[in-house]
Amino acid sequence: MLVRTIASRLPKQAGYRLCSRTVSSKASGEKEWIPDVSVDTQLVHGGVCPDPKSGAILTPVYLSTTFVQESVDKYLEKGYSYSRTANPTVSMLEEKVALIEGGYGSIVVSTGMAATASCINAFMSAGDHCVMTNCSYGGTNRIAREQFMALGMEFDFVDFTDPENVRKAIKPNTKLIFSESPTNPTLTIADLEAISVIAKDNGVLHVCDSTFATPYICKPMDYGVDLTIQSLTKYYDGMNIGLGGALISSTLELHERVKLIQNMHGNIMSPMTAFMMLQSMKTMGLRVKQQSASAMKIATFLESHPKVERAVYPGLASHPQKALADKQHRNNLHGGMLYFDVVGGDQAAIKLMDSIKRPWTLCENLGATESIITACAVMTHANMLREDRMKVGITDGFIRISVGIEDPDDLIRSLDEALNSL
Repeated sequence: MLVRTIASRLPKQAGYRLCSRTVSSKASGEKEWIPDVSVDTQLVHGGVCPDPKSGAILTPVYLSTTFVQESVDKYLEKGYSYSRTANPTVSMLEEKVALIEGGYGSIVVSTGMAATASCINAFMSAGDHCVMTNCSYGGTNRIAREQFMALGMEFDFVDFTDPENVRKAIKPNTKLIFSESPTNPTLTIADLEAISVIAKDNGVLHVCDSTFATPYICKPMDYGVDLTIQSLTKYYDGMNIGLGGALISSTLELHERVKLIQNMHGNIMSPMTAFMMLQSMKTMGLRVKQQSASAMKIATFLESHPKVERAVYPGLASHPQKALADKQHRNNLHGGMLYFDVVGGDQAAIKLMDSIKRPWTLCENLGATESIITACAVMTHANMLREDRMKVGITDGFIRISVGIEDPDDLIRSLDEALNSL
């Protein structure tokens, strides 16, 4: 019978999941792997086998729309038919992301927002309800309010710092709990394990946007989360080069549903972008360790500066959820994101962002090698309702910084000069 489900159209290389994990390397002529390699080794190799024909150490870029079939009966025998459904380069990135995140499978798509939209499209319908964090990336808040509510879905935005708030918000029609940890940009931490227990007790799926943490610091599925969202644009890419997103599923059933939605929507990543991501993610561990160490040094400096009213970073002892951050974040790493308030309020903060000298750069994005300072109220979170934005503490002068890999002393000197000029 020629009628096939989307599952049957997935690459048959599912048997190679994953080269470094299942050691199917002998079939491809590759030498056998030692067992139980670390995440640093997985980030470099993570399932990527040398090309069987040429021996190329990198996965080739398959810039082909379609793939020739030997016969009707042997349709999809090689695993590929049309690049909207599956492409060898893109599939390799999906395999590697799933491995690094500890999931069953993943889809990689054009942006982080595309991953968020895919998740809600996959698991909610008109009349369904979602409990969503009241502080998230601005685009997440906006798509819930502007698109999905208009389609008949319900959303309650609650404070996830107390899991009881999540429990109390659940309704009979709740289908999804949407957390973000740490939150963008206020750096609150969700107790992923406690919220996952609540979700399972109520037969609800739990998805977590873990972009700020990265899988190098926290893998939500280790705490019972069903689905993980990553904006690959951030720490996976890490170079301000490529755009991408990923939705990782913990089970085959969830993955097949997500893959079906991706195929129907045509929500894909180009092979060239996937190739670039496969290379840039290799250095994630090196970058995140440097960014975390520098962020801690900068946060400590800011906390002691007389022109700073408050500095917030999960690694600081003053962070109200430091114990939870230490529990969920591996190896005492807390990422490269922090924020601070300055004496003089919004106008002083805006003056600082306008006048700060390089190596700081005033722009959007985060997680890159370059250090970035962002005015969230007019950039990343401008699309939130102002009253909602103010409730969670994103003032007009909110200063978010993404620490890169430059010398932290140079970054501190620039901040010190800008602060002393206020």
